[in-house]
Amino acid sequence: MRRIFLIIALFSGRALHAQEYTPSYGRELPRGEVLAYPTPGEAAAAENGDNRYLTQLTEWTPQGNGFTIDFTVPFAWANRQVLFHLDRASADYEVRINGRTVAYNSDGNLPAEFNLTRYAKEGRNTLEVVVSEPSQVARLESWKSADKPAIGRAWLLSQPTLRVRDVFTKTWRSNDEAQVATAEVGLVVKSEALNPRTSRVYYELLNPAGGIIAVGHKDITLDMRREDTLRFLARIPDSLLWSPDRPTRLDLRVKTQHEGRYLEYMNFPLGFRTLETNNGRLAVNGIPVTLRVREVPPQLDGSEIAALRAQGYNTLKLLPGPVSPALYDTCDTMGMYVIPQAPIDTRSSGDSRRVGGNPSNAPEWLGAYIERTEDSYHTSKRHPSVIAFALATKSANGINLYESYLNMKKFGDSRPFIYPDAAGEWNSDKLELE
Repeated sequence: MRRIFLIIALFSGRALHAQEYTPSYGRELPRGEVLAYPTPGEAAAAENGDNRYLTQLTEWTPQGNGFTIDFTVPFAWANRQVLFHLDRASADYEVRINGRTVAYNSDGNLPAEFNLTRYAKEGRNTLEVVVSEPSQVARLESWKSADKPAIGRAWLLSQPTLRVRDVFTKTWRSNDEAQVATAEVGLVVKSEALNPRTSRVYYELLNPAGGIIAVGHKDITLDMRREDTLRFLARIPDSLLWSPDRPTRLDLRVKTQHEGRYLEYMNFPLGFRTLETNNGRLAVNGIPVTLRVREVPPQLDGSEIAALRAQGYNTLKLLPGPVSPALYDTCDTMGMYVIPQAPIDTRSSGDSRRVGGNPSNAPEWLGAYIERTEDSYHTSKRHPSVIAFALATKSANGINLYESYLNMKKFGDSRPFIYPDAAGEWNSDKLELE
């Protein structure tokens, strides 16, 4: 009888343990930063201030563990999407509109977006971000101290019903083409319409002097709330490839048109470079490189990055946590390699490999691992300075890190996915770091 009660107690404990993690809901899929502008001039200037399609949210009222702000949906946003962007929060959080909970994000470390179109009304609205106290995901964030509730940069963005949701790039070199690389640019387009909708997407890829490398347009028709990717190729001469010695970035200009009317304009600075690994040795643009690595906090500023480069380091391996919004752009323009770190650190749970002993081997946490590794990948993938991705740190090993590694491989990215604490297991690509 005692054995029966013991088994019941063990399963009850597992059930309670499984309830610690609440999956995110109401979030958009992760993406790199996308800002839309109403005119080509504003897009080219890439101004971060308010415009007809962008409203910065700065005057938050804190109360306890919540932050509240009023905002206005103008008439100009009619028949468009209303997206709320939040860079980070000190813990997991809920999003409320006009007193109604509409979303929950279990990963407050990385940027997240929420589609508020169904909940926000024309005119005045109230937006609230409620940070969890205590955090429901503290077991994954051993680096954190008990900080007071806080949130980062935030804005509202209006995009058309059929919109450019994300941009990605790939670069490779054909054996029969010397001193020229092929670049692929993918424009991920999503429709929120309830009926099929057709729009035309224009693109221009310009060199630093403003010369045209590639130009064209493609029509796309999407059924109800569907998503697809428009792809175009460009030939990039070696002289325009990104490298630490010559951190060249090109300018991608995109505009969308529906029924003869231009709906939005976007500019994306992009860097192209080839990347391969051979037995753990990295080659950039076909040239082997030695990665001299410094592990650094993710909030490093430009002067600190420059100082590390002057000391001979060429690679920053980020510690887990919210990344400074300017860090990747600074490394892109300065020619510094970066290895982002997914916000997973479970050292406070110990090194046990038994099922449930550490979140890395507790199946109920799998969704959190997949979400955090994907968030880290998508928010940094567009930057040429990013040459590898770290899945976790000091988090034992187990089914969740195995599955996270396999999930990341589905993106077809040539960059290594590493877990330095894998202790030689297969869920970490080989990469030589000094």
